[in-house]
Order: sequence, then C-alpha cells, then structure tokens
Amino acid sequence: MTPAYPVYGRIDGPIVIIGFGSIGKGTWPLIERHFDYDADKLTVIEPDAGQHNFLRQHRLNFVDTALTPENYREVLGGLLEPGRGFCVNLSVDVSSLDLIRFCRELGVPYIDTVVEPWAGYYFNTTDNAARTNYALRQAMRDEKAANPGGATAVSCCGANPGMVSWFVKEALLTLARDTGSAVAVPVDRTGWAALMQSLGVKGVHIAERDTQARRVPRPRGVFVNTWSVEGFIAEGFQPAELGWGTHEPWFPENGYRHATGCEAAIWLDRPGAITRVHSWCPTPGPQFGFLVTHNEAISIADYYTVGQGPMPAYRPTCHYAYHPCDDAVLSLHEMFGSGRAQDKHHILTEDEIVEGIDELGVLLYGHAKNALWYGSRLSNDEARDLAPYQNATGLQVTSAVLAGMVWALENPQAGIVEADEMDHARCLQVQRPYLGPVEAHYTDWTPLQDRWELFPEDIDPEEPWAFRNVLAS
Repeated sequence: MTPAYPVYGRIDGPIVIIGFGSIGKGTWPLIERHFDYDADKLTVIEPDAGQHNFLRQHRLNFVDTALTPENYREVLGGLLEPGRGFCVNLSVDVSSLDLIRFCRELGVPYIDTVVEPWAGYYFNTTDNAARTNYALRQAMRDEKAANPGGATAVSCCGANPGMVSWFVKEALLTLARDTGSAVAVPVDRTGWAALMQSLGVKGVHIAERDTQARRVPRPRGVFVNTWSVEGFIAEGFQPAELGWGTHEPWFPENGYRHATGCEAAIWLDRPGAITRVHSWCPTPGPQFGFLVTHNEAISIADYYTVGQGPMPAYRPTCHYAYHPCDDAVLSLHEMFGSGRAQDKHHILTEDEIVEGIDELGVLLYGHAKNALWYGSRLSNDEARDLAPYQNATGLQVTSAVLAGMVWALENPQAGIVEADEMDHARCLQVQRPYLGPVEAHYTDWTPLQDRWELFPEDIDPEEPWAFRNVLAS
C-alpha cells in the first residue's frame, strides 16, 4: 500500500530545477510527493548527458545546456513566468547571486544549497581572501541589505549549510531544559544570541562522520564520495574558515581577519581539505575532521553575536569538522599527494552501499554540561526505504531543500534569507520524517583528551575548548 504523504501546498506555474546530479535526482521525487503542481511545467536544466536517460525514462522535460553569465537570463527567461512557479538551484558553477537577482526581478521564489560562483572562480582567483565563503556570503548579505523584502530567496538550505542551523536552535533548547534554565523559545535573532550566551556556549562544531561504504575497494585514480565530487573538491581547495569566538585566547599564525562586513570569521592560508581538527561524534567518539569551509560556519557565528565588530561582547567559534566516507578520505589523500584532481568521479549510490550511516549534527561545547551533540544519524538502509534515488547523505540534503521550499511558499515575501533566519521548528517538522534517529548526546570529552603524550604539543591547558587545542598539529 502506497503511503499517504502530506501535500504542503500548490506551486502554480513552472518549476525549474537547475542541476540534476545526486541532489537534483533526489529532490525531484520529494517535490512530486509533497506539492501539488503541473508535471508538464517542471523542467530540468542539465548539460550532463549521463543524466539524460533517467530524465527521458521518467518523462521529465529538460534543457541540455549549461548556464553561463552570457545565457542564464535568456534560458531562464524562456522557462520562468513572473510571479509564479519556483526556481530550485542545485547546480555547481552557476552564480547564486545572479540567479537570485533575476528570480527576484521576476517575483519567482528561489532556493539553493550554497552560495555558488560562476565556473572558474574557485581555481582562477588568486586572492585567497576573495575565494572564501565569507566573501561569497558577504556579497549575498550586501544584496539583501540593498534590496530588502520582496520575493523569497532561500540561500544555503541543504543539510549543511541549512539543517544544521535548525539543529543549533533545538540543541540550545535541549541544553536550557537539561540545565534547569526556564526560558521561553526566542522569537528573534537577539533572543537566540542572548540564550546561547546565557548558557555559556563557547562554540559549535558542525560535527559529521560518514561511515557509508561499499564492498568494492576504491580504485586508484577515481575520486569517490557520497555526494557531489565537484562540489567537495571546490570547497576543499578554498581556504579553511571558521567563525571566530570571543573566548579564543590565541590567534593562528596563518590566520587572517576580514576588514569589511560582519567580521564574524577568519580564514587560514591553507586548504580546508587538508586542515585537520579534533572533534567528537556519537559513533566514533573522538575523531579527526577536516576544517572544510562552509557558509554555516560564518552565518551561525554571525547570527549568535551579541554586539558588533571584530570584538563584540559575545560570539561563538563555529566551524565544520567533517570526516567524509573512507573512500573520500583516500581520494583526498591521493589528490593532494599527486597535485592534481582525479579524472574519474564516482558517487556511491544507495544500491551499492552495504553499510554505514551519515551522522551529521552540531556539537555545542564549553557550557555547564561540557558538550552536547544534536543531530541526525541516518543510515543508508533507512534512506533507501524513505525515498528513492539517494543515499543517507543525499536525503539529509534533499529533505532540507523540501523544508526550505515549504517555508518559502508559506512566507512568499521574506526577501533573501538564510536558514538561521527561518522558523526552525516548522522546517524540522517538514524534514524530520526523512532524518532517521534525531538524537541528543552529551559527552565529557574535550580536545585536551586522547592526545599522544610521547609527542608534546603546543596546547592551552587553561582553555580546553580553545581553537589552539582543536586544531591538529
């Protein structure tokens, strides 16, 4: 018997999905399940011929072209209708900022999972500060400030960035309850920042461990991952970035501040995908993660700031601490060791994965109960039962896209928004059926523990959660 899925609303007019890789392919069935729309008005823009058979098999309209700065207005203008439909941007190498501007000119709601630049930006820009997510996000925030209100454009709404910002709020409410702090649910940014400050949270790791694996060993010369290889390589080659908290007693020698914008983050003159940090997840316990740059590292630090400028009254440190699947770790090792990216890319599908979960959550640390991990522990087996065409990693992303679309339809004139600014309870209400176990775990672990005493390190014993201790030497 086919399950009855909630229909969250009707989308009148054209739906345009830009990009049909693993995330696009997984998002489409969720749109089909949860929205009332005219199927003949859904069009996919996808230049990869490898996806065309699937699109034809499922009788999906598609345009075989890559969007560029020269053609995007003409291509999208021939598909979208003013004030109707939805633009779902799940592509790489397509400027999120330009698409948001165009969609808002037309009054068409929009969503993406990352602030993406045009092709070539990540590798042809020689100024590392300009290649940061801070710079990309700040351009989006400047656009929001210059053109407030108007048609809703949801920026950076996947698993992370996206869902993890909603987890931060749930984690704060959990911590408040468990420490006996009787608080009302905050209703705005000021209230949420005050709550985090009052609970003594010093920082947040976006702490992830992906254990999904297949039986066949990774072939040499192939970059294997559980989600977009192109996206992971691009962000891995950006400088490591983190929101910089007010509790930090030390500043890294290769660290740099930003002189403009919110000033909530710093960057390191080193690729994120080879910068290791100590972190913690429920399944492995202590682990190494990669300090890969992500929008949420900046947006969360910014959102929970009390005061302004580089030295506010309070700000949490925030960064990604990512342990991808083992095949991806080996792929990174091979790529950086050889000095070139592999020519062949492979995304592990739900049918070839034989074990593992994607354990993705937020680790709030430095408070009275030391550290709290709150997040999704979704297995590939569960993901396969819940929705087609995606593994656990993909479903955490696509279900967040679904939640963001629902919120946008219910808030059609919200302007440009990030996940931190959305109603987290409503978004998780939509998303949670696709997340498997969503759990809270406390730990007494700190970055001072589990070190190799035979090799003394330059650490700070007075501040266990200082970034100096988190950063692996």
